[in-house]
Amino acid sequence: MKKVGGRLWLLALVLVASMVSFLPSYQPLYHAMPGWLKSVLPNKGITLGLDLQGGIHMVLEVDEDRAVEIAVDRSATALQDLVAEKKIAVESIKRTGHEQIVIQVQQAEAKSLAQKLIDDFPLFVEQESAESASTVVWGLREAETKRIKDSAINQALETIRNRIDQFGVAEPIVQRQGLKQIVVQLPGVKDPKRAKDLIKETALLEFKMLDEDIRLDLPVRVARDKEAEVLQQFAGKLPDGDQILFERVVDKDTGMEFRVPYVVKKRVMLTGDVLSDARVAIGQFNDPYVSITFDSKGGQEFERITGEHVKKRMAVVLDSTIYSAPVIQERISGGRAQITGTFSTQEANDLAIVLRAGALPAPLKIVQDLTVGPSLGQDSIDKGVRATLFAGVLVVLFMIVYYRLSGLIADFALALNLVCLMGALSALTATLTLPGIAGIVLTIGMGVDSNVLIFERIREELRSGKAVRSAIDAGYDKALLTIIDSHVTTLITGVALFLFGTGPIKGFAVTLCLGIAINLFTALVGTKVIFDFLYQKQKVEALSI
Repeated sequence: MKKVGGRLWLLALVLVASMVSFLPSYQPLYHAMPGWLKSVLPNKGITLGLDLQGGIHMVLEVDEDRAVEIAVDRSATALQDLVAEKKIAVESIKRTGHEQIVIQVQQAEAKSLAQKLIDDFPLFVEQESAESASTVVWGLREAETKRIKDSAINQALETIRNRIDQFGVAEPIVQRQGLKQIVVQLPGVKDPKRAKDLIKETALLEFKMLDEDIRLDLPVRVARDKEAEVLQQFAGKLPDGDQILFERVVDKDTGMEFRVPYVVKKRVMLTGDVLSDARVAIGQFNDPYVSITFDSKGGQEFERITGEHVKKRMAVVLDSTIYSAPVIQERISGGRAQITGTFSTQEANDLAIVLRAGALPAPLKIVQDLTVGPSLGQDSIDKGVRATLFAGVLVVLFMIVYYRLSGLIADFALALNLVCLMGALSALTATLTLPGIAGIVLTIGMGVDSNVLIFERIREELRSGKAVRSAIDAGYDKALLTIIDSHVTTLITGVALFLFGTGPIKGFAVTLCLGIAINLFTALVGTKVIFDFLYQKQKVEALSI
C-alpha cells in the first residue's frame, strides 16, 4: 500500500504542477495569483505562432553582387587615400564591373609605383589590361569574392535579428534558407508596413561633401516622382567624381513631400560602420532628430574631416537619400553629430534602431511576402481545437466501449497526458503553431496506443488462466520493451525534425517529443498505479477488460 500511496502522491503532484504551469497562458487567472507564485512561474505561457495569431512571413534575398561592389568601392577609397599620401601621380581610380579596380596613370614611373601598392591590398590580384601602358587593373581574388558573399548573408541575418529584437516582436523566426535567402516570421505584428520597412532598410550611412564649385541650373524643388527626369536631364554634365542626390523635404503647411537636388562628391568621407550609438533627441523647436556617437577612430576622423572643410557643406546620406546638408562652422570634436530632417518621432526612432543595429551589407529583395490576418489565425485555432476535441471524444468512446472499465482508466491517462503536455509547453514558453496542434492530435492517438498493447497482453494472460493480479503485472512487464522501443524510435524522429526542420515543423516536433515522453509516464505509471490501487482495495476476481 505504501508504494501505491507514493505513486498516487506523485501523480497528484505532477497534475497540480502542470495546471499551475499552465496558468501564465491564461492571463485572467495569472493576474489573480499571489506575487510570490508569479515570481516562480514564467511571465508568459504558451505563445501562439504566426499561423494562429497572425503576422507577416517574408523571404528576403541578399544582393550578393552589390555586397561585392560595396567592398571593392571601400578598397578603392582606401587606395585613393594611400595614393594621395604617397603623392603618386594617378589620374583616376575607379571600380569597373563588380570586382575590378582600374588605376589610370600618365607616366610609366607612376604605373610602377601604383603596381607596388598591391602589397597593401592582398585581397586583390593584378590582371592584364588592353591599355597596359596607361592602366593598372586589379581584380578581387575568387576566394575573397566567395567570402564576401557568404559574409553578406551572415551579416544580414545578424543585423535583421538585432533590428527585430529592438522592434520588440515576441518569438520571431529569422533563419537562413538556401544559399542567399533569409526567412523572417513575425507573429502578432500590428503594423506590418513599418516592420517591413525596418527590416529591408539598408541603412548605409555616409558623409559626403557637396561640390559647390559645380554650377548647374538645378530646380529648387522637384516632385518625388520626377527624380529620374532630373537625373536624365543633367546626365553627362557632371564630372566623373560627382553625382546628384536628393534631400527629402516635407512642407509643414501643406504636408506635401518634395525633393531638393544637390551635387555631391561621390567620395565617401566617413561611413556608419564607425558609429557606437544612435539615439532620438528633441530639438529646441520640439523637432525630433537622431544624435549619433562615433567610436574613438570615427571621432578622430570626423574631427579631422570637419577641420579640413570649415565653411563647406557636408551631406548626411542614408541609402542614397540626403537627410541634411549643414555648413561646417568649425572643427567638431567629441565624436558626436546630429541627423536632422523632416521626420516624425516614430521615423526618427526607426532610423536610430537601424543605425544602432548596424547597416545591412547589401540591399535586400523581398522574394515572398505574406500577411496572415488575426481572423484567419483565430479560424485556425477554432478548427484545431475542434479537431482535437473530435479526435479525443472518438478515442475516449472507443476505449470505453472496447475495453470497458480498463478503457476508462486509459482515458484518465489520456486526460493526464494532455494536461501535462499543456503544462510543459507553458513552462517552456513554447510557441504553438498549427502543426503543433496536429502534434497534439497525434499524441492523443499514441497516448492510448501504449494502453492497447498493455491491455491485449493482460487479456492473453487472463485467457491462459492467470489470476487478475498476476495477469496485470505480466501484461505490463511483457509490453514494457515494446512500448519503450516504439516510443524511442518516434522520439529520435521528432528530435531530427526539431534539429533540421523549419519553424512549423519544429512546432510539430516539440509537441510530438513532449507528448511521447509524457505518455511513457502516464501509460506505465499512471494506469498501473490505478490498477494496483483497485486490486489492493478489494479482491478482484474478474477484470473489466
